[in-house]
Amino acid sequence: MTPDAGLRSITLHDGRTLEYVEGGAEQGPLVVFHHGSPGAAFAAPPLLEAAQARGMRVVAASRAGYGGSSRDEGRAVLAAASDTAALIDAVGAERFATAGWSGGGPHALACAAALPGRCVAALSVAGVAPYLPAEFDWTEGMGPENVAEFRLGLEAGPAYDEMLDGYREVLLALRPEDVGSAHDLFGELVSDVDERASTPESVAFILGNLAHGLAPGVGGWRDDDQAFLRDWGIDLGAMTTPVGVWFGDQDLMVPARHGVWLAEHVKGARATRFADEGHLSIVAGRFPDMLDELVALAGGTW
Repeated sequence: MTPDAGLRSITLHDGRTLEYVEGGAEQGPLVVFHHGSPGAAFAAPPLLEAAQARGMRVVAASRAGYGGSSRDEGRAVLAAASDTAALIDAVGAERFATAGWSGGGPHALACAAALPGRCVAALSVAGVAPYLPAEFDWTEGMGPENVAEFRLGLEAGPAYDEMLDGYREVLLALRPEDVGSAHDLFGELVSDVDERASTPESVAFILGNLAHGLAPGVGGWRDDDQAFLRDWGIDLGAMTTPVGVWFGDQDLMVPARHGVWLAEHVKGARATRFADEGHLSIVAGRFPDMLDELVALAGGTW
């Protein structure tokens, strides 16, 4: 499946368009997957295959400003919850579990916080923590590309926009045959374990997903970054929805310190720390485990 295969869209209450893709089983428990930053509706074949084997449906949307989803400039992390509620209504589901990888982690947590009862479980996988510089150094342990991105993101000035635009131009010019490894896409953000876990097929899929997400511009990416650096609009210490937090010690994009903070501050969080996993490897072979973890967190299927 190509990154943009089977894309559909709905119109939200404010007139915006929300793009999504659905896969896995035709019926069954629904899982909403939140993509990273940048990115777009993420329906990787291994995820859909794992869902099909378990009789689960997967829905993955492009967050506002990515791909075919209208921008919601200035949005907070919390905004993902109302968009997700509209999406699950549109696909005919009452309840769902959710997982978010990387920049998708906060948005999965937003669903858990804002939609208790409907969201039966949430899993943050290598997800960022809130920006709280008085509590810990948010960029410590990140590769230099991310350190520069968020340093400029705090200023939110012309240099920041130029950096995002420059990366977009380079990425859109790449062809699958130009990218032989994860390092070719992400530079020094890729750890050795991530490089070993990547295949030509997975790298090509990620390239296509990034290119589709950034096709309309960098608005979604900018809004994600800014939302991470501001108040998320949710109270992580008042969660009633079961939450899991996964993170790896070899992660150079979202260092383990973020997972440690979330594990300590998300009420009732069940944390799993992987000593030998990085940012890409933590998902590469673990889509079946993610779905099983959501079932365990929810106390069974929903």
